[in-house]
Amino acid sequence: MSQRALLIMDMQNGIVDRITVGQQALLETAASALAAARASSIPVIFVRVAFRDGAPEASPRNKSFSALAGSSRLDETSHATRIHDRLAPIEGELLVTKRRVSAFAGSDLDVVLRAQDIDSLVLCGIATSGVILSTLRYAADQDFELTVLSDSSADGDSEVHRVLMEKVFPRQATVISTAAWVDQLN
Repeated sequence: MSQRALLIMDMQNGIVDRITVGQQALLETAASALAAARASSIPVIFVRVAFRDGAPEASPRNKSFSALAGSSRLDETSHATRIHDRLAPIEGELLVTKRRVSAFAGSDLDVVLRAQDIDSLVLCGIATSGVILSTLRYAADQDFELTVLSDSSADGDSEVHRVLMEKVFPRQATVISTAAWVDQLN
C-alpha cells in the first residue's frame, strides 16, 4: 500500500501576495486539502524557495534567480519566505527549503520522502508552470505515484495552467479537484 504525502509548495507570503485574481479561492481550496490531509493522518510537507543571506546559491547563469544575488527578497529569514498564515505548518509538519524551481533541487526532500517510505505525492502550489511542473517531472522519473490538485494550484498565465492540467500532467499524474480528492479520503 502506498504511503502518501501532501506537498504544499511555494505558498509563501512573497509569492501568494503577487496573486491578484483568485487569491482567496486558492488559499481556501489549499486550506481544505491541508485540513483533509491532517484529518486523514497524511503527512504534510511544506516547500518554500529561499536563499542564504546574499543569495550565494544564485548563479549569474541562472535566468530565474540571478537577479536575486545581493537581494534580501527571498532571504531565509524574511517575511516573504514564510508560509502564508492561512496554511501555516503545525508542530511536527516539515518545512523543506529549496534553492531552485523544483522541490527536489537544492533541498533534502528526496531524503525525507525515502526515510518515511513515501512513494505517493499529492502536489499543490504556485506556480503550475514552475514548481508543480518541475517537481512532477522529477518525481515521475523517480517512480512516485502522483496526484495534482488542479484548483489548489495556480499560475500567472491561466492558459498555461489549463494546458498543463488538461494535456501535460495527465500523462504522468492524476489531476483532480481538491473537493474530489477530499471525497476520496472520506
